[in-house]
Amino acid sequence: MAKKEQAARNIGLDVKPPKESCNDPHCAFHGSVAVRGRVFVGNVIKQDINKTVTVEWPRQNYLYKYERFEKRRSRVKVHNPPCLNVKVGDKVKIIETRPISKTKNFVVIEKVE
Repeated sequence: MAKKEQAARNIGLDVKPPKESCNDPHCAFHGSVAVRGRVFVGNVIKQDINKTVTVEWPRQNYLYKYERFEKRRSRVKVHNPPCLNVKVGDKVKIIETRPISKTKNFVVIEKVE
């Protein structure tokens, strides 16, 4: 007997739901994790084994003494659901969730073209 396609739920943001379905409990569209809080857009720079990717984005910090900006970067570990399956080099949109593990508090919600 074939498995039923699970419809993606509405997460309350203007993003396209993935075409594939998954049974991951930490997926924003097919699981039970609620999305809330901060939203960032960054590049995937590293991929781990257990559905984890590292996302990085540049930012600028102002130095009052020199009256200039310095370049900095932020890196976070992000849950990568199987229905999106992003790779290294992809530009992604991520959103904050409840803690998924010790270091993961974000989940990928969209590949940005």
